[in-house]
Amino acid sequence: MRVRALIRVCVLAISSASAALAGPAVPGWPPDPKLYDPPGTEVAPGLAVGDTVDQTKADLAKDLLPPEILSHYKSGGYKNQIVSWPRGIIHFDESFEKATRDNEGKYDVIADTGGIVEKATSKLPEYVYGIPFPKISENDPLAGIKALWNQFHTFWNQGSSHTETLIVWTNPKGVERKSAQNFYFQFYENQAPQYRIPNPQNLTWQFIGITTSPADLQGTVTMAYRHRDPQTRDSAWTYVPAFRRVRPVSPANRSDGFLGSDLSQDDGNFFDAKPEDFVWKTVGLRDGLRVVDPQSIRGQGGEFTWIEPSGWHDDWPEDLPAAGYLKPGWEGLPWAPVSAALAKRKFWVVEGVPRDHYYLYGRLELWIDAESWIGAFNRKFSWKGELLNTYAVLGSLNHPATKAGSPEVEWMWASDQAWQCAENVKMNRATLAGIRSTPTGPLDRRVRHNVDQLFNLQSLSRFGK
Repeated sequence: MRVRALIRVCVLAISSASAALAGPAVPGWPPDPKLYDPPGTEVAPGLAVGDTVDQTKADLAKDLLPPEILSHYKSGGYKNQIVSWPRGIIHFDESFEKATRDNEGKYDVIADTGGIVEKATSKLPEYVYGIPFPKISENDPLAGIKALWNQFHTFWNQGSSHTETLIVWTNPKGVERKSAQNFYFQFYENQAPQYRIPNPQNLTWQFIGITTSPADLQGTVTMAYRHRDPQTRDSAWTYVPAFRRVRPVSPANRSDGFLGSDLSQDDGNFFDAKPEDFVWKTVGLRDGLRVVDPQSIRGQGGEFTWIEPSGWHDDWPEDLPAAGYLKPGWEGLPWAPVSAALAKRKFWVVEGVPRDHYYLYGRLELWIDAESWIGAFNRKFSWKGELLNTYAVLGSLNHPATKAGSPEVEWMWASDQAWQCAENVKMNRATLAGIRSTPTGPLDRRVRHNVDQLFNLQSLSRFGK
């Protein structure tokens, strides 16, 4: 295994060097340093770019963070510097940006279902490419759900993926346990033209996840399909080794803790439930601080290598300690984002109430970045209105990827770290997701899967053995 790993590292290094030598210059990249606010630029009274939000300055950020997150800075559990993330440095594929411009005024949302439709026909679009709602008015009562659809479509455009990652259970004293996961996603909606494949089942996406460790969870497999039809709920199945059989699962179970953790399948990259399964209300547009990768938003790190047939492999030049438990000498919370920073952004805030009363949470509050469309905070309340869980997600910048000898530029999120934190507020514990099991392991996007062989019921039993 060590020899195979060494060979893979060498291949990645050679491929990266070749791509760098042959790749074209990319206009506007890296971002102009003059665009960034200099240290001392105020983000709130008494708080500026370059300051570190810690116990001494936490109160100054009280209007910019959810209360449960602010409490960690007040207690010394979190400590992060404020950096600048200027507007206007976010890029997408040229075809995606053109489609986004063409989408202005093309789509609408049905108020009572939350579903996206074509304005001209009031019907479900045959295909959506680009950001569906490029401009959202503050006076639009449907602004929040439109922002949510932008969040979905921007993420789906990152492409079908294969990742090997860790789920890490933590409490204030340290790590309780870890579980290795092997995830495959096939996205059909909002794919660049060269990555589109036939979609005979009219799906939005397919997913299969395999648990490879520890021993008591090994062989647990989950699979799900999301249907484009607004009235058709998700199809989901699971294979549990103890029963040695495949069982269908209710979509409401996607809100439950995955493998007994505080992370749910409906968390996903930020919020991954079906929008039509909720009743939405726009709270409004607000300023806030979000957790970001400071290197990524400066245009540094996270290089891409094209590997057939794996797709774009995200190379991490540094293995940064994303969470506190990974940083020697860290005295704060083990789940704290220790290599991250805070950046001031504009957020659309939207509330969703599940239509299914068997859903674990009674209300969700989502903070969605109004420019990048990357979610920041997913706050979950009980049916009685009590805060139970907060899911916080790292923000990063799209970076360019070029293949040797090709003038085409593709843009995807790039980072040297991964931090997604589902915190159980009542139990004072958290589950981390997205942390790479190895620095060179699969973190591959725009992958060409063999969907007929991978996303079927036989795969559940095959991977589960």
